[in-house]
Amino acid sequence: MDRTATVATLSFAALLLGAAPSVGQTVTTHTGLTISTPWARATPGGAKVGAAYLSLKLPASIDDTLVAASSPVAGSVELHTHMHDGGVMRMRRLDKIAVGGGNTVTFRPGGLHIMLIDLKQPLKEGDRVPLTLRFEKAGEVALDVPVLKVGSPGPGGADGEHRGGHHGGHGKH
Repeated sequence: MDRTATVATLSFAALLLGAAPSVGQTVTTHTGLTISTPWARATPGGAKVGAAYLSLKLPASIDDTLVAASSPVAGSVELHTHMHDGGVMRMRRLDKIAVGGGNTVTFRPGGLHIMLIDLKQPLKEGDRVPLTLRFEKAGEVALDVPVLKVGSPGPGGADGEHRGGHHGGHGKH
């Protein structure tokens, strides 16, 4: 069997065994929107909220807006950010997140994030979470989000804005 046939056979076998894309998954839509490195943190037992992170990038000539997200693992999913309010870090729900052409918008701990509220079960390291993002122009984009360990700073171990993963106050949503 030649090398190409061997790679194709192994790829097909991995698909049949349930292998999923790596943390470095990148999806590009028909509008040129690129969604890269989606990930979520495992949640400690009993936690009813979790968060997902990723990066969004558009070509310079196109603007778009993330208007919603959904996942079957949560009762509701919201777009959030962290803000300083009187010296205290607080989270705030956002109705939408603009993605300007040529710019990258990065969701990370301590910044923009996608809140998974009223989890139906804990997020476990090694699991994958289905997440659908809805954009004004790109439409719906389905992702398969890998779950990293509790407290993970992100793929590769550095997200640049790690603040310990505290999601205080989300239980009140």
